[in-house]
Amino acid sequence: MKTRILCIALFASILLPLRAAETTDTLRTVDLQEVVATGTRTTTDPRLLPVTVNVVSEEVLTEKQQPNILPTLTEQVPGLFVTQRGVLGYGVSTGGSGGIKVRGIGGQPNTDVLVLIDGLPQYAGLYGHPIADNYQTSMAERVEVIRGPASLYYGSNAMGGVINIVTHQPQTDTILTRLHAQGGSYASVDAGITNQLRRGQWTEAVGFNYVRTNGHRDNMGFEQYSGFARVGYDFNRHWSLNASGNIAHFNTANPGTVTDPILDSHQHILRGMATLSAENHYDRTEGAIRAYYSGGRHRINDGHKASEPLPTSEYNHTDLMLGVSAYQTVRLFRGNHTTFGFDYQHFGGHVWNRLLADNSTKDIVRKTQYELAGYIDFRQQVLPWFSLDAGVRLGNHSAAGFYYAPQAGLSFLLPHDAQLKAVVSRGFRNPTIRELYMYAPANDSLQAVCLWNYEIAYRQYLLDGRIRLGANIFYLHAKNMIETRPVDGRPRNMNTGELKNAGAEAEFSARVWQGLILGANYSYLYMAKPILAAPEHKLNVSLAYHHDRFRIGTNVQYIHGLYTQLPAAGNAGKQQNFCLWSAHAAGRLWRELWLTLTADNILGSEYEINAGFPMPRTTVMAGLQFAF
Repeated sequence: MKTRILCIALFASILLPLRAAETTDTLRTVDLQEVVATGTRTTTDPRLLPVTVNVVSEEVLTEKQQPNILPTLTEQVPGLFVTQRGVLGYGVSTGGSGGIKVRGIGGQPNTDVLVLIDGLPQYAGLYGHPIADNYQTSMAERVEVIRGPASLYYGSNAMGGVINIVTHQPQTDTILTRLHAQGGSYASVDAGITNQLRRGQWTEAVGFNYVRTNGHRDNMGFEQYSGFARVGYDFNRHWSLNASGNIAHFNTANPGTVTDPILDSHQHILRGMATLSAENHYDRTEGAIRAYYSGGRHRINDGHKASEPLPTSEYNHTDLMLGVSAYQTVRLFRGNHTTFGFDYQHFGGHVWNRLLADNSTKDIVRKTQYELAGYIDFRQQVLPWFSLDAGVRLGNHSAAGFYYAPQAGLSFLLPHDAQLKAVVSRGFRNPTIRELYMYAPANDSLQAVCLWNYEIAYRQYLLDGRIRLGANIFYLHAKNMIETRPVDGRPRNMNTGELKNAGAEAEFSARVWQGLILGANYSYLYMAKPILAAPEHKLNVSLAYHHDRFRIGTNVQYIHGLYTQLPAAGNAGKQQNFCLWSAHAAGRLWRELWLTLTADNILGSEYEINAGFPMPRTTVMAGLQFAF
């Protein structure tokens, strides 16, 4: 009850001052001609897409002063929630966090929401889940999020949604270097440098970032080095070549729960990616062919309890994913966009234990698989106010066999800058190598998990786009979900799970005065059966003011009905309700030298997202940013 009263007071403190704000001609017009690249492979007016796409800009990402993009996405995107357990860093393996859920879909570990970098998939080849610590704010020009299945274009793992990190690619001649450094609570440090350049036909973006913290509990330190680079060359106005790569190395520790602590649990993770792409742009057609590689090296000591003997072995694995993605969009006639695409992936790895006594090794699995798919998407603007979209993906997975993923939708452009959309889509994910071949529950007969999603969305822009409104309702039904069940007294992975979720989402943003921006989003999720780390209610309200000499902002987030432990026989489970208040500010000291300050959980709320891992109380970071 106290949490609800406190949240109401905080929301009121943000909203009430707006009654006195001017709404005359001092307001700035928002450009309605926004384009996105994630709802389809090519840049498209999102009003013509049947799916719902959120765009989080570089401005929003950087002003939040978060090293990783995921906390900002949790605030900005309704229906999306990311688990955390500490100040900085997510980690992997037992006790790892960074689980992403969209509308309650995510998996354990997170295999049902696909993360992309520049439209190419990012996940560990053996386990099929993204590595949350890879996604640094400094590399992102913007982030585009699809809420709901996107398997038509992106295949397996895009069952619940897609997060696409679009990296820096300057469009006009420029050279820009940015440096930042901040430090604060629990000896936390975040520092980095980025450079962007465009000179004629050449483009370049490169950066390096360092993050560390002692953590708010003993044995909870985190340290990471990461870097990225991208270079491009435009041969002419029709053809360009781009190469990019990123690498990250982090060391982290898992202290265990407060009631059952773990000693000496350490993880040493190295991840990297490289891509090469050739793109073409003509008046009636555009497309690309892209080759990519990603992989990692993991060394993990799961630790031990104080009453237990020291571990005798260390977990090791190497994984890889390489592939080719090609697509071409053609305009067959007026108002038409037809996309043909082809994807090939080869993925897998090697897992072994290293015995600490004599450094000998014992294999667990050495396995690779492939997936081959083609797709077509037909989008036609039938009338100036009406578009239809229909497509299907057909593919074959070397273990799970044939699959299909259809999608169909309608888009209506209504008077007064309003839009109405309806979509039916099928998402899926193939079983991972872990589920098929690793550890006691392994079952090599598993089939793909599939999900049907039904959604209606409404959008409207008022006052020349200065006010934006949005609302969605959806129903989704997943079948063949992989669960571990006892079979003849032994655990076994089985396609026996079913999930039914429904809900509503709403968004609002307004430029209420010159430089004063109000934003809010809300999501309600009905779950036929409880799901871990998927809040029933999520409400976020933010207010920011931008001036040429200073920037200030505040954010209040309320979470209700978050399961941290599921109900079981004789156990009602555990749910959390909490309210978080954060604020950030920056002041210009000289030219483009800025002093920054960030405070999270200002009220010192007690809460958990993962059971047994209490989150830190108030944390503060201060630093400098400089651009030249």
